[in-house]
Amino acid sequence: MDEQQGLRARKKEQTRQLLMRTAVSLFEERGFDNVSVAEVAAAAMVSKKTVFNYFECKEDLVLGAGRHHIGEPAAVVRAREPGQTPHGALCEYLLTALAERQPFTGLSDLPHVRSIQVLLSNTPALGARSKHYQDESRDLLAHALMEEGASPLSASLIAAQLLAVQEVLAGTNAHRIIAGQSPDAVYPDAVAATEHAFGLLEKGLGDLLCRPSAGP
Repeated sequence: MDEQQGLRARKKEQTRQLLMRTAVSLFEERGFDNVSVAEVAAAAMVSKKTVFNYFECKEDLVLGAGRHHIGEPAAVVRAREPGQTPHGALCEYLLTALAERQPFTGLSDLPHVRSIQVLLSNTPALGARSKHYQDESRDLLAHALMEEGASPLSASLIAAQLLAVQEVLAGTNAHRIIAGQSPDAVYPDAVAATEHAFGLLEKGLGDLLCRPSAGP
């Protein structure tokens, strides 16, 4: 039974990847607004219904691969160590992601990632969908902060600042990669920018919501 479930899961992921690759290729060639979901389905030799079984909307054919990152900031804050602030935990998380060249940091020159970045920068509908994801991530992070006693207003303000920093940093990295610079060349500046940005937050947020240190 487990083997069968694993096979089904692999087949589903293969279909999902095929649909995304097909869609991005068509969008690059003809423009996002000039390609219908039905045309993507036909090119991938599946039905239109199958596409919507895997993706909620057309925009997710481009952006859906990053959807699993939506809840990560909240998860990072919940899992942080005693004595660590939310902004400290997220800074550490981003620095690790930069070192791993994670695509969501903007520090990746993998061909499909570059294609998605270019489409995103040139397509208003994709920008709007990305904003929807960012809002969802912010709300989840705010909820995690409220669990620890922050008021709804404070939690929303803190979450907005933290994720705005992440968005600006990723956008700066992606812009340089799209312009032709290598991830290795950008990496030192990306690390310095991340430390600088979170240093500014540190001065502004101080030890707010710092998790109590463990006892002796």
